[in-house]
Amino acid sequence: MLTEIQIRNLAIVSSLELELLDGLTALTGETGAGKSILIDALGLALGDRADNSMIRTESERAEVTAVFDLRGLPAAADWLRQQELDEADECILRRSLSQQGRSKAFINGRAVPLQQLQELGNHLVEIHGQHAHQSLLKSGQQRDLLDAYGGARDLAKQVKGHYRGYQADRQRLETLAASAADRASRLDLLNFQAHELQELHFTADEWTSLEQEQRRLSHQEQLADTCRSVINGLDEEQLALRSRLSSYVEQLNEVAQLDERLNEPQQMLDSALIQVDETLSLLRDYLNSMELDSSDLQQVEERLGAILDIARKYRVKPEQLADKQSEIEEELTLLQHSDDELDELNQLVDRQRTIYLESARALSGKRQDAAERLGGEISEAMQKLGMPGGRFSVSLHALEEERAGANGLEQVEFMVSANPGMPLQPLSKVASGGELSRISLAIQVATIRCGSTPTLVFDEVDVGIGGGVAEIVGQMLRTLAGNRQILCVTHLPQVASQAMHHFQVQKTTEKKRTWTAIAKLQEQERIQEIARMLGGVRITEQTLAHAEEMINLASSPN
Repeated sequence: MLTEIQIRNLAIVSSLELELLDGLTALTGETGAGKSILIDALGLALGDRADNSMIRTESERAEVTAVFDLRGLPAAADWLRQQELDEADECILRRSLSQQGRSKAFINGRAVPLQQLQELGNHLVEIHGQHAHQSLLKSGQQRDLLDAYGGARDLAKQVKGHYRGYQADRQRLETLAASAADRASRLDLLNFQAHELQELHFTADEWTSLEQEQRRLSHQEQLADTCRSVINGLDEEQLALRSRLSSYVEQLNEVAQLDERLNEPQQMLDSALIQVDETLSLLRDYLNSMELDSSDLQQVEERLGAILDIARKYRVKPEQLADKQSEIEEELTLLQHSDDELDELNQLVDRQRTIYLESARALSGKRQDAAERLGGEISEAMQKLGMPGGRFSVSLHALEEERAGANGLEQVEFMVSANPGMPLQPLSKVASGGELSRISLAIQVATIRCGSTPTLVFDEVDVGIGGGVAEIVGQMLRTLAGNRQILCVTHLPQVASQAMHHFQVQKTTEKKRTWTAIAKLQEQERIQEIARMLGGVRITEQTLAHAEEMINLASSPN
């Protein structure tokens, strides 16, 4: 629940800190005092749109902080954990507005996009007022509320899961069926291509090997000439290197017996002579093995040409031909077995559709039963809320099975007739804001066990009513507060007297400056405020006595 709200430099609020408790809290004050500023500030903390005009005059920045106790709120706690924004059992939302730039949003001290603030806010607070954007006007919210009322939440989740599985398999089937349409021609092409590449007998490393062989064969004369030149220089010419090395080795061998320090250079030169002998042997073997046959070069170049032609045909590099062959053979195998897969997938899609429709029909039955009960319960509440003859109905618009979706076989719509003889209309088209607020209150009371939002805010739900109806509205709000935190902005003493906690909003003007303050009222202060709401400017002893009686009656057991 909401435990604290802090406001700095917002509208006509300079500085404000409020500690809030559970149960029903009333906010009252003179017309124009700024009773709705607290609601606006809370909306900002929850991610409502903002503009710089909300910043207090002559201030650079406005800020709103809302603190929530998460104990008993698993949905909000789970969301925070998933986003890695959790901090024990408390959550702090902060929103700042600046004259120089855009607003900033924070969850537990960490900057977040506004969308995340809005997502979390949906788990924490629900605001009901005279505005067309409140959640009860949304079709999805109406459907979810009906499912919760009828105990069908789990079944609705199952329907959604079955539909998604059915759609995924159906998409696979359509893709496979589309490819099967030109299966015959594709098979012919793939068979031809696979045969052509198999006939080539190409391997992944052949292209590199052929390129190397082509280079060698095309330079055989150069290779042979070089080898002969080196052999001549090492051994066959006059003063050849080998002869000189051999002579040097013998000379050092003789003198090394006179000075052992010459042993190491003698051994090194002896090793060099051995290396020269081995080089000569390898070069002579290489020359003996060479066959200057131009037919070998012709065969290699013909093979390279054949591979290059095929590679160009398939628009790949020659070294990629083996991969291309594997790709064609895999597709060919898949297509050859596609008939069997198509049959199996057809059967699977039929089974998935049957499962989905069975669960969706079961959900439709639960919704039909819940719609009748909910419509009757809310219609009964409307009679008590100053709308005699008013009717409420939950309309289930059946969809053709081909158009059915993840949310079932029907569209859910809340329908209302606020006055006798008037036709039922969608809740979103109710003309009177006061009627809309009271109907929303009736829905909340009827579905009190279904909702999960811990804090409900009602902004002047009592517009256009008075007397006994106003007292009933107060009693309904007090009933709601049995297991929710309720904040109610009201101008009626019958509603305010039902509150468990009472705050007064006061506007003060001094030296051409205006500001709003909110104070929690103690027992005598509360009697004074209720009396003011009852009697206006002149408060008599009788008015005070009446105010005290109203408070006592509201707090006494029925």
